[in-house]
Amino acid sequence: MESKELGIYIHIPFCKQKCYYCDFVSFSNKQNLIEQYIEAVKKEINKYFKDENFLKSYNVTTIYIGGGTPSYIDSKYILEILKLLEKNLIDNKTKFDDIEITIEVNPGTVDKEKLEQYKKAKINRLSIGLQSTNNNLLKEIGRIHTFEQFLEAYNTAKKVGFDNINVDLMIGLPNQNIEDIKESLAQIIQLNPTHISVYSLIIEEGTAIEKLIRENKLKEMDEELERNMYWYVKNTLELNGYKHYEISNFAKKGKESKHNMNCWLQKEYIGIGTATHSYMKNVRYSNCNNIEKYIKNMEEEENKNIYEIEEIQELEDRKKEYMLLGLRKIDGVQVSKFKEKYIDNPLFIYRKELNLLVEEGLINIDGDFIRLTNKGIDFANLVWEEFV
Repeated sequence: MESKELGIYIHIPFCKQKCYYCDFVSFSNKQNLIEQYIEAVKKEINKYFKDENFLKSYNVTTIYIGGGTPSYIDSKYILEILKLLEKNLIDNKTKFDDIEITIEVNPGTVDKEKLEQYKKAKINRLSIGLQSTNNNLLKEIGRIHTFEQFLEAYNTAKKVGFDNINVDLMIGLPNQNIEDIKESLAQIIQLNPTHISVYSLIIEEGTAIEKLIRENKLKEMDEELERNMYWYVKNTLELNGYKHYEISNFAKKGKESKHNMNCWLQKEYIGIGTATHSYMKNVRYSNCNNIEKYIKNMEEEENKNIYEIEEIQELEDRKKEYMLLGLRKIDGVQVSKFKEKYIDNPLFIYRKELNLLVEEGLINIDGDFIRLTNKGIDFANLVWEEFV
């Protein structure tokens, strides 16, 4: 039996300060739990790897350490996690050096020593949270760093030997204008990172930024201006040698995020840590959101099922999800790949939905590919809704 590709996501939910727009499960006031939490994470890793079927069925190809702010905690904890994974994977005859290993880092929480430790632990990809080069905007959204600190972190990472670096940029921020975007892009392009992620600000209920907007202390951006920013970013990055390969992601040739690509290709992954989600054997399941409960669950995991099942996918659900995820990619859904996986022809089984989307100018059907049009990129949610 051929083993299937698997991604591992590890959640580090600790931060120095929570950004005003953040609605992820992360904490800036639970530093006392760091050590216990890392022990719980290691227990969960061992739980998977002691399962004989798991070892035989899967080949780990990506590891992604996200947060929170993974670079906020002592690097020794990151090393412990990766050492344990490496031991288990070498036992399973997997070459650790062949795995794409990413860690998210924030300026202001990382220095040369930490970066050297990450390199030693065989991390080969960094994702640095910049968001903007405008220090006033950074302050308004609750970032703890300045653009100068970002530059220091980026240049140190390059000196240490990291050549595969993603930089995060945000658009649609209150008080941001097109000049800010032009300035940020020019500065980032000059640094020549291999990957750039561009996210629109989403105002989530219960976040600090939502409260500031509700109290008229900040103003939500006009939708048309935000779309203009997006298209300026897209055109500028493409002119500078970046391939737009997914709604929010741009990469130099061959530097697409393998971890994310595998998710959009409906490959399986496991989430380790509190509030993580997993997808294996057509089942989506998750860990609890409460960090104290997660730690307790791992201490007592022998006695009970610690996961919450969210969805057991039927064949029809899997096909629809394949379409939805595939239409996040700029290359779109490849009809022949769909047939290879599910036998059915998507052009036939989804003819009603596809005809409607073509009529509305949201997708193109071009030979073997079903793709978003420019209008479809702007209204991608309407396209995805057809496959929910």
